[in-house]
Amino acid sequence: MNQLISRLTRPALATLLALFGCSWTARAVDAQALLPYTLPLDEERLTATGLNLAQEAAQLAQFQQYDEALARIQLAAQLAPQDPQILTLLGSLHLQVGDSAAAITALENAKAINSDDPVIWFSLGSAYFSEAKYLQAANALEKGLSLEPSNSGAHFDLGNAYYKLNRYQKAIEQYETAVSYDELFWPAINNIGLVLYEMGEVEPSIKQWERSLEVAEAEPEPTLAIAAARYAANINRPAAIEAATIALERDSRYADLEFLADNLWGARLISATEAMFGTPGLQEVLSGL
Repeated sequence: MNQLISRLTRPALATLLALFGCSWTARAVDAQALLPYTLPLDEERLTATGLNLAQEAAQLAQFQQYDEALARIQLAAQLAPQDPQILTLLGSLHLQVGDSAAAITALENAKAINSDDPVIWFSLGSAYFSEAKYLQAANALEKGLSLEPSNSGAHFDLGNAYYKLNRYQKAIEQYETAVSYDELFWPAINNIGLVLYEMGEVEPSIKQWERSLEVAEAEPEPTLAIAAARYAANINRPAAIEAATIALERDSRYADLEFLADNLWGARLISATEAMFGTPGLQEVLSGL
């Protein structure tokens, strides 16, 4: 209110005060009552503007300009707060920049408006997973899959949630279902190997990693996993170290044990990998990364 008063000229303000039966010397507390009028909002126009901003945000996100995209979608959500698609995009972008708590808030709001959109449930599952709320993640993903059962990515995410909940067999079933819908989905095959290794099934896990390499032969993750498993089992250790070197040269992030944990490598496999990393040959490789 004070900003509006400051923009009025002195004569105009005096006239306005006179119209309300006040004098120029009116107290400030009385003056606050002189501006009760609020401009009417054109809801349709605001909604249209919000949708345009959402489209711009989606385009920016495609080019990984997430901060700019988030700024636009936040404004879009203010202009069209009841649009579930805008709220879903808002949640997805919050998740993209690492703010999973804000993502959950936006997605829960979207779900309250439209609970029949599987994308909302899938996104909510990802957000809960990022918050390490694996049971809520699984529940959301299960609901989404009841609406869209052929979504391979959601089956993969549900497998990950089951894995974190130590429901190993259910995790494997979800990974296999993901592959049944997309036979080139190597991360799902790879993660079957991760689960099997934590179950103590060394040879079956190696077979799954080899299977994933048949789909994506240049991927460093299954290559490194095979090397660590073979090194731990004392199977041709020089060849295992050579394979590990190739994997690390392809992607140095896999030299970071925390990165491996973030990618769902379990305690058994990380322990085997750490032991392999301690060999002189790999120590030299790691120091050069």
